Amino acid sequence: MRHWELYFMVLLPVAYLIIFKYVPMFGVQIAFKDFNVVQGIWGSDWVGMKHFNAFFDSPNFWLIIKNTIGVSFYSLLAGFPIPILLALALNEVRTGMFKKTVQMVTYAPHFISTVVMVSIIILMLTPHVGVVDRLFTMVGAQMTNFMGVPEYFQSIYVWSGVWQEMGYASIIYIAALAGVDPALYEAARVDGASRWKKIWHIDLPSLLPVTVIMLILSLGNIMGVGFEKIFLMQNPLNLSSSEVISTYVYKVGLVGANFSFSSAVGLFNSVVNLILLVIVNFVAKRISETSLW
Repeated sequence: MRHWELYFMVLLPVAYLIIFKYVPMFGVQIAFKDFNVVQGIWGSDWVGMKHFNAFFDSPNFWLIIKNTIGVSFYSLLAGFPIPILLALALNEVRTGMFKKTVQMVTYAPHFISTVVMVSIIILMLTPHVGVVDRLFTMVGAQMTNFMGVPEYFQSIYVWSGVWQEMGYASIIYIAALAGVDPALYEAARVDGASRWKKIWHIDLPSLLPVTVIMLILSLGNIMGVGFEKIFLMQNPLNLSSSEVISTYVYKVGLVGANFSFSSAVGLFNSVVNLILLVIVNFVAKRISETSLW
């Protein structure tokens, strides 16, 4: 067989996809059954859309959907443009030491674990002993338990995430800017273009294809709010703003041992994400001729 080395290199990734991505799809059918651990997947009774209807009729349905979409869109609106702006700013910096320092400072938070990150947030916002409370006390402001106010939860979650990820997320945009032909900048300089015009007419068009791809992926995962951080930040006081699909599935499925119901909720979430991804990809292809497929 010709080029067998290349096929051998592809073998392990393909095996990984089949074993850990496609084979588990067999278990999706428990969303349509009353799953019983003793009877197994095949032996459990088929109930059709029973668990989906139970979720749609649940009093928590609209609250969970609203919180999930709210956190996702807030994260997208706040977190998507900032890495682009950071990449554009770093691209204009000519001082090597200063540029490397800024990159190190902005990249470093990405490597902080979620548990440590949430611990930092809670310690900073804890009443009486937190840094934020002490600063408020110094200026004569009233003490506020930020983690206990539902209205503050999404902002705390989103902006802490922006701070943690903006540097790391900017790497792909910095790489795209590094590939711009230097002759374009030379021509712009000869024509007397200012920095703003160079950014507008050279940098931004160069970033457009990768920006569209990243936007499609972000919008296609709009219902996929991460579990760990939001679960660790939850408490009984902010639950009305912090309960999202991922935490709800965990509590109902693993804690409550209602596997069929939680599978139905998770499958609903995945289907919505897939539909959004297809729609956004189609719209992007029609508008900008850049798409995933």
